[in-house]
Amino acid sequence: MIPMKRLQGLVAATYTPFDDGGAFNPDMVKPLVERLLSEGVDGLYVCGSTGEGMSLSTTERKAVLESYVEASAGRVPVIAQVGHNSIAEARELSRHAQQSGADAVSATCPSYFKVDHAEQLIECMAELASAAGDLPFYYYHIPALTGSTIDMPAFLSMACESIPNLVGLKYADTKLFEYQTCLLLQERRFDVVWGCDEMLLGALATGASAAIGSTYNVAAPLYRRLIDCVAGGRLDEAQELQMRSVQLVRALCRYPFHPAMKALLTMRGLDVGGCRLPLGKMTATDVTNMRSDLERIGYFEWGIVNEDRR
Repeated sequence: MIPMKRLQGLVAATYTPFDDGGAFNPDMVKPLVERLLSEGVDGLYVCGSTGEGMSLSTTERKAVLESYVEASAGRVPVIAQVGHNSIAEARELSRHAQQSGADAVSATCPSYFKVDHAEQLIECMAELASAAGDLPFYYYHIPALTGSTIDMPAFLSMACESIPNLVGLKYADTKLFEYQTCLLLQERRFDVVWGCDEMLLGALATGASAAIGSTYNVAAPLYRRLIDCVAGGRLDEAQELQMRSVQLVRALCRYPFHPAMKALLTMRGLDVGGCRLPLGKMTATDVTNMRSDLERIGYFEWGIVNEDRR
């Protein structure tokens, strides 16, 4: 386990590769990790929404995390997403994350029975975070999927005493004003990581220093250039690069998003299989049409895909 500092740069929300029968395919994890690191990814977020963590059994989630920890070999931080509707299962995943060599844990709140006030959220997160020992803990705020719209500055302000290893948030909402408030809270005490790829430019302008996202799997060099442009004061170029990101996301969202992302990874030579129900599937026609959509926006001409076009 590498020493944990504040997250920096691009953290890829990793995909869980499946074989033709729908079982976890550990043989594809190392090629995925090597590709991500070669393209400039600075961390790995495992078994989140992108990794279909909620569609995996606890045993499978442990195996996926172990594979990513082994493949990363201490080169970048590995964050284990352990959220579960069962707090007992989440605690078990937290314990395993520490034992397996993960660098941090993160968790969504339970989502079947809604968490609708800060005290309830703190109680749930304290229960599972305590099982991770001294690993840093990031709450994963994604109201579109959990239905929990609790004010995040209030949560952070109240949670420190009950969750000693709380270091910050994965903030997967679009409210830049709330995000900025979290960033500046208690003299920038918390590591608040942005989670909306197509709004990265706005987050950087607001003060973000790290972001976790799905499309960093297929366009990390684009986003790295965007970050460099902001740092160098080249706003016009940064705006153009962000617009390419928006076009990419819009093209992928014409199809079931995560199946489309997996199809794009396969198109780029990394056969990660499909997605599990209830996520949809890509037909052969869908894949053909998606390639045309991506060619239309110039994705394959952006200098971000160097593999033979398959």
